[in-house]
Amino acid sequence: MTDTVAESAAAPAAVRHAEEVMGTVFSFDVRGGEPQAVRAALDEAVGSLHRVNEVFSTYREDSQVSRMARGELTVGECDPEVAEVLELGAEAERASDGWFSMRYEGRLDPTGIVKGWATERAARLISGVPGVCGVSVNGGGDVQLLGVPGPERPWRVGVSDPLRPGGLAAVVSAAGADELAVATSGTAERGAHIVDPRTGRSAVTDLVAVTVVAPRLTWADCWATAAFAMGSREALAWLESLPDVEALLITAGDEVRCTGGLARRLG
Repeated sequence: MTDTVAESAAAPAAVRHAEEVMGTVFSFDVRGGEPQAVRAALDEAVGSLHRVNEVFSTYREDSQVSRMARGELTVGECDPEVAEVLELGAEAERASDGWFSMRYEGRLDPTGIVKGWATERAARLISGVPGVCGVSVNGGGDVQLLGVPGPERPWRVGVSDPLRPGGLAAVVSAAGADELAVATSGTAERGAHIVDPRTGRSAVTDLVAVTVVAPRLTWADCWATAAFAMGSREALAWLESLPDVEALLITAGDEVRCTGGLARRLG
């Protein structure tokens, strides 16, 4: 779980909104821009999230993904976003050597990539409004940051400590970055929900949380999920090999492991 923090002094006017969708809460914080135009973009972004839920939810029998899994639709008969997400998921599977997977109990399930992709897409939609200088979209604890909340004031994201409820394990700063995403996978909030794709069962590792910092939430979310399933030793080496990626790993024994460049993102 992560929370966005922005300094308020001298910051441009903020438009904020929270929306329940996809089984979680999406929080928007938009800085700058003409309020009416920002509100219109927010409405469009929120609408896009509800549409994503209608198309991709594995809990809805009538969703395109559910119908495709039953063989009632082909990819070509679905909305174009379905093919886009499936290609991104296939790329994540290749990059993680199969530790990230779009299948669950033998069925198509792109859940692991959809939320991060949808959050990032919503943030980019709003950032295109003239005059907007900063956008933060928090999708159930995973955050996409674009721009800045104010002059010389970067976005900052608090990373919850999975072993000390109410405490922070770190604070990530987006200083110097036009775009930054922070995603966490672990057992503190939702229990053992991450599947080991090699066994089909809940991943059993020495980790309780993995937080990944990268430019795009689409990938940060995938990498955090894959890394958690790997376990700390293999995950740390793999994450170190990825360009523009930093990470914080916390084990059940309260050991903290970080990629070499993470310190530059803390503060």
